[in-house]
Amino acid sequence: MYNDHFGLREAPFSIAPDPRYLFMSKRHREALAHLMYGIDSPGGFVLLTGEIGTGKTTVCRGLLERMPQDCDVAFIFNPKLTVEELLSTICDELRITYPHTATTVKQFIDRLNAYLLDAHARGRKTLLIIDEAQNLSTDVLEQVRLLTNLETNRRKLLQIILLGQPQLRDMVKRPELQQLAQRIIARYHLGSLSKPEVAAYVAHRLAVAGAHRQVFSASALDRLFRLSGGIPRLINVLCDRALLGAFIENRDYVERATLVRAAREVFGESTTRWHAKALRMLFGGVAALGSAVALAVAFFYYEFHPAVIEARSPVQPSSAAQPITQASHPESQLTVGHTPRAVEETGVSRSPVEPAQLDTLQWTSSEPRRRSAALAYQALFTRWGVAAPLEGNGDACRRAQTLGLRCLSDRGGLDELRRLNRPAVLQLHNDQGQEFFAALTALDGETATLVVGNDTKKISINTLALHWSGSYTLLWRTTPNYGDVIRPGSPRPAVEWLSRQLALAQKRPAEAEKRQVFDEALVRQVREFQLNSGLLPDGVVGPRTLIHLDTAVDGGSPRLVGQQKAE
Repeated sequence: MYNDHFGLREAPFSIAPDPRYLFMSKRHREALAHLMYGIDSPGGFVLLTGEIGTGKTTVCRGLLERMPQDCDVAFIFNPKLTVEELLSTICDELRITYPHTATTVKQFIDRLNAYLLDAHARGRKTLLIIDEAQNLSTDVLEQVRLLTNLETNRRKLLQIILLGQPQLRDMVKRPELQQLAQRIIARYHLGSLSKPEVAAYVAHRLAVAGAHRQVFSASALDRLFRLSGGIPRLINVLCDRALLGAFIENRDYVERATLVRAAREVFGESTTRWHAKALRMLFGGVAALGSAVALAVAFFYYEFHPAVIEARSPVQPSSAAQPITQASHPESQLTVGHTPRAVEETGVSRSPVEPAQLDTLQWTSSEPRRRSAALAYQALFTRWGVAAPLEGNGDACRRAQTLGLRCLSDRGGLDELRRLNRPAVLQLHNDQGQEFFAALTALDGETATLVVGNDTKKISINTLALHWSGSYTLLWRTTPNYGDVIRPGSPRPAVEWLSRQLALAQKRPAEAEKRQVFDEALVRQVREFQLNSGLLPDGVVGPRTLIHLDTAVDGGSPRLVGQQKAE
């Protein structure tokens, strides 16, 4: 109903687990990496848990989109089954025929075992995924464990992923399931989104649906985080209803008051009461109840005794906005959909930055805004120690190739850029929706340093999240004469170079590495490096792996975080 009003191709906040809308926060990327590890491992269980609505099934759909071609999958959606029903469902999913009169466990196991042995002989893997696994009975879980007894001398014939709510973690701790717990080779708990991630999540879904401007005000996003507790499913429901409300009110954007009214309609009770319930759900337990009530009282006072509410003019679509294309390489697919967020680093103390010390993110340069791209790329090349008068992205990338560099353009987020650790040109917009470009040259805690026109600005990460479309372009150093991708079948010099670089990165003697063929041992080394770097462990050395490898061996490239090079 509201799609045309906001310039959208489709509804952006459906609760269906569409992998196109997968938001790759740090947590979601790590969850996906754990699942990919489960596919590549010799066998055992992988456990992925999370609260209701945190995106477990969507991450799993993302896994299915990236599934290797040599892998067959049985996906169980309804685990409230008997042992016989579960086995027959697995057979149905894998298209294993069995007599209609089959009623015993042995009959199903024999058929399944024969299928798995044949698949293994043909070089194929078989994966069983069980969603909502907390609903499995103890008897069924024990039978699932017994399925992993089907094995050869070298590997399990069936790999199993269990998705479930937090109580699944408690279930596998029971004494009667001790043997199952011992076979879990990887486990990950998917938490809720942080406040910057909520703003980034909304921007990401709007962009995938075709939006070219900000639709939610800053105050509305702040309240959205409070109301949803960072749970993606609740965010979707609230945003969908808020967009409908703004459409009915003939507004070009969603303001705080519209979102609050939407929350009251969605939850069927006052926003204040819902907020208290959301807090109790997040922090749980009787011990936290007193704190939740106190916060609810404070919220009640804030809700009905508001201070000055910021007024914003309706933003206009940017005429210069360009469609964003996703890279086709699997490495980039792991990070497509990242959007801005503040990085949380355990055990690292940070000094808070006073907002009054930071610039606002607007185009204030004496130069015309139409030259923002050329100025941003000049600043980017300056960080690489190169003087390069440029006119835009295309000119910059052509210039980069003459210097042994390449452009990497994608949609992502600050967490992704921190990992890549390279300065980048960002596509931004001001409060009126007008597009401009700036060079992100440093990230320090909660502060970002940008070159906007001819000016250097320091802004908070939260401010950047509200003005960034998620699109970026960075420069990276290519391999010496070996191209942009190294994979099985690449020429010997490229394999030897890669082998030496991995040895340096993994602290192994480089002189002992004389590998001339991209064999299984080298594939395992690459996957190990990719997994440790937060990349999709596909065993193919593409741009992102080469960037991380260059950083690991200190190849002299300029850094976004930490030690600065090429000043």
